[in-house]
Amino acid sequence: MRKRTSFYLEEEMLKNEIDKRDAKRVLIQLPEGLKAEGPRLATIVEKAGALPIISADPCYGACDLATQEAETLRADLLVHFGHTQVTTQPRVPTIYIEAKAVVNVKEAVNKALPHLKDWKSLGLATTVQHIDMLSEAREGLIKAGKSVAIGDTGKLNYAGQVIGCNFSNAKAVAKDVEAFLFIGGGKFHAIGLALATLKPVIVADPYEKRAYAIDDEVQKIIKQRWATIYEAKNAEKFGVLIGLKSGQERFDEALQIKEKLEKKKKGATLFALREITPEALMQFPTVDAFVNTACPRISLDDASKFLKPVLTLEETSVILGEMSWEKLCKEGWFGNET
Repeated sequence: MRKRTSFYLEEEMLKNEIDKRDAKRVLIQLPEGLKAEGPRLATIVEKAGALPIISADPCYGACDLATQEAETLRADLLVHFGHTQVTTQPRVPTIYIEAKAVVNVKEAVNKALPHLKDWKSLGLATTVQHIDMLSEAREGLIKAGKSVAIGDTGKLNYAGQVIGCNFSNAKAVAKDVEAFLFIGGGKFHAIGLALATLKPVIVADPYEKRAYAIDDEVQKIIKQRWATIYEAKNAEKFGVLIGLKSGQERFDEALQIKEKLEKKKKGATLFALREITPEALMQFPTVDAFVNTACPRISLDDASKFLKPVLTLEETSVILGEMSWEKLCKEGWFGNET
């Protein structure tokens, strides 16, 4: 069992913000890995003079901001842990607490070196939890004889940072490197990094103190995506999905896709929903395929769970004849990052 890792949750900042804003009711939103900290944080909020409420719903990222829930509960402050700000909303005062991990990355990076032996030039990427450790990791790789590139497009808060659907920093240096080293736990971000850059990715997991490649998982997903596109080419009736989460709503893109499909003599219906699940889409059996304008990771990571094709925006461009499969495989997924 993995040893529990500490995170810097900036309790003093939390208390100061409550005091400064004279907040009386605070909604606390935590990602799955931090939910266990909820009761302790609630105690801190209560001692600061406010009523704490913990959002027990899943939280998939900064794009999944609990704004509507805060409004329903009449909270005058929303505290979102574990992510950096990627969207603005004026409806409820919101603060972001990044939750940096208190863990050493050196051992995991050293264990990654044998996996990196075939490449001289490397890209380095991580999530916000380990941003402060990138310099140390870079120095270790340079000492091992590697050249290291860390991308910074200004689209994210930190150089080298990636989030679940935005790999612009990595893509900015992809042409200059042979492979990427991703520092972080799990495969979610690493798989996205590989699909975005189409470069080999090695994971250095500082929590489990191990390193491994993800080539097999990535190739499996790419094959699934080809099968999904191939099946959707024969579809006559499409459902265009509009995400209702604050950072995932792309209504204009959904309208454009609907119009383009109709010009191709395809039926197209707009569907709006907060959670895109197989169970939700099963309620519409006359729809042959769906276009997902919300979080693209739903299409990519959960493909096997859906009974009908669920396309990303880039994949829909292939269906519409605007992009070839070869170009998609050359330029990578996640091309519409903002």
